[in-house]
Amino acid sequence: MTSDRTEAYNEEHWNEVCESLRGEIGEAAYQSWVKPMAVRAVTNGVARISVPTRFMRDWVIAHYADRLGDLWGTVDSTIERVDISVQSDRSVPASDEATLSPSQPERKTHTATPEISYTTISAPLDSRYTFENFVVGKPNEFAYAAARRVAEAPSVPFNPLFLYGGVGLGKTHLMHAIALHIRNQDPKRTVIYMSAEKFMYRFIRALKEQNTVDFKDMFRNVDVLMIDDVQFIGGKGATQEEFFHTFNALVDQGRQIVLSADKSPSDLEGMEERLQSRLNSGLVADIHATTFELRLGILQSKAEQFNVEVPQKMLEFLAHKITANVRELEGALNRVVTHSQLVGREISLETTQEVLHDLLRANDRRVTIEEIQKRVASHFNIRTSDMHSARRARSVARPRQVAMYLAKQLTARSLPEIGRKFGGRDHTTVMHAVKKVDELRECDSSFAEDVELLRRMLEG
Repeated sequence: MTSDRTEAYNEEHWNEVCESLRGEIGEAAYQSWVKPMAVRAVTNGVARISVPTRFMRDWVIAHYADRLGDLWGTVDSTIERVDISVQSDRSVPASDEATLSPSQPERKTHTATPEISYTTISAPLDSRYTFENFVVGKPNEFAYAAARRVAEAPSVPFNPLFLYGGVGLGKTHLMHAIALHIRNQDPKRTVIYMSAEKFMYRFIRALKEQNTVDFKDMFRNVDVLMIDDVQFIGGKGATQEEFFHTFNALVDQGRQIVLSADKSPSDLEGMEERLQSRLNSGLVADIHATTFELRLGILQSKAEQFNVEVPQKMLEFLAHKITANVRELEGALNRVVTHSQLVGREISLETTQEVLHDLLRANDRRVTIEEIQKRVASHFNIRTSDMHSARRARSVARPRQVAMYLAKQLTARSLPEIGRKFGGRDHTTVMHAVKKVDELRECDSSFAEDVELLRRMLEG
């Protein structure tokens, strides 16, 4: 078989493998991790695949290498394994590549710095989170307009764009919409979108591996840097330092920065003053709590996407009942529609109340973490600010644990979300607090009475 025919033959098999994997992992993951890969050679039962960076190589090996081998074996029985290697900008023979398979150690090579692209380090984007699918109302119209301006502007209109608001009000939707729009309109622009937790994780990993030079290059050579939930780096000194310098470097180069948080820059806890000043230097756009009209509009839009007939009275009922979180509101409608389709019952107000009885009950007694912190602080005669402080004295630590315990029992917040509300603490700290309070309630009746009294006051 000639070289050209062999190459076409290998490419045909690779395309079959890609399509099979695409159906298994979804479009977003496919675009991020599979599409950038390329076939280098197929020899002696080994299919050699190249990727642009070491990070991408490590990720593909950990998550997809075995499955790639299985799928390729189904279209070509001679393939025994798949090797994943880094292909630098400078072309090198396949035999000289730094290949790495699940059973092979890494060999060091001196190569040119690979091209940095969103496919290697950015989190996958949700294709549903577009500007077209974002329902605009008074509470979010300013944030929406600002996000759209950043996405469509040929140059940086304001830096940074800082979006803030409560959980489930649309910050992440707008962040995804910006990134999707930029990538679709100008694929050459490098966009990185990730959570603050992931940014911190990558920085700590770079420190451990003594590889901070690559980390700096990775984040300081992008066109658009987007960090979600930036409040998470509050109190993390070394991460804040690196973020501050990355921020300055990108602004000085005229690169766009988009950030989101649950509070305004001035209200972020544990954030250095110089960083707060920087975050305030661009455009700060808040997303207010939703109005009844906006919630109703969101439900109507969602019903149209489902392509189902939903009674107006039912939509109005949900818009009245679920007020704090758009994500929860959409999830409620999804549950009702799915239940109707699976059991074959018509959607009505009665069935809605049956299907959502737990959610509706929780919303009837909605308690916020802030309320819990104030009530517990008052009960134990400490300051509310002690709930967020680093003080470890028992007189402060025990009430803080009680507040975390009640937050877990009385709110729908996740452990990481609760931890962030208590001065950016880790979710494991919340788990420990819940376990400790449970233990104390078992062996100390006076303490158990205190906790029960607080619970009743909050629920009442």
